[in-house]
Amino acid sequence: MSAPCLILASASPRRVELLRQLGLRFRVQASAVPEVAAGHLAPREICLANAAAKARAVAVENPGCLVLGADTEVALGTRVFGKPTSRREAREFLEILANRTHQVITGVCLMCVSGRYRRSFAVTTDVTFQPLTRKQIDAYLREVEPLDKAGAYAIQAGGERIIESIDGSLTNVVGLPLGALRTALAALPEALRPDGSSFPGGSRKVSARHAPGRRS
Repeated sequence: MSAPCLILASASPRRVELLRQLGLRFRVQASAVPEVAAGHLAPREICLANAAAKARAVAVENPGCLVLGADTEVALGTRVFGKPTSRREAREFLEILANRTHQVITGVCLMCVSGRYRRSFAVTTDVTFQPLTRKQIDAYLREVEPLDKAGAYAIQAGGERIIESIDGSLTNVVGLPLGALRTALAALPEALRPDGSSFPGGSRKVSARHAPGRRS
């Protein structure tokens, strides 16, 4: 019996690059469902809801495939910092996050309609920003396009200029927690495992304390 196809329900170049690191065969089909941003939901619940909605929208169109949906949010307490709508708002985000520890949460959903399978999980990484002056923030925003990034920043785009430390999975901050995903794929029923998901040393951890600029 051939392995089912794997579909990444995201057009994010960062997630595509990360998923390729697992050596899996997959294709990309971005989901067009609107993201949930309900104020009554906790940040983790928002991530899980969005990941499930993205996976479901693609899975119903491809019932024989295993679909991976993901959503990453930046949160400080109960406040979620989405993509800023202007450079002014981006500056405000970075001013609030400066010299504080916030959380980057990624919700992941694996779904196969024909296999009647669904599994969701979320991973949280603590990110501590350096103390930042207005001049440092403006310099960062001149180098990085913040409007397409949750929290107005990206670790892989000049992150060493604003980030003091990271505690947890680095790939989670980029957009996909590879360690937890590797474990989830290894736990799939055999009939649902996509090509390449029988990983040698599949229990290897990638979520440890990292310094900015290092990759797991």
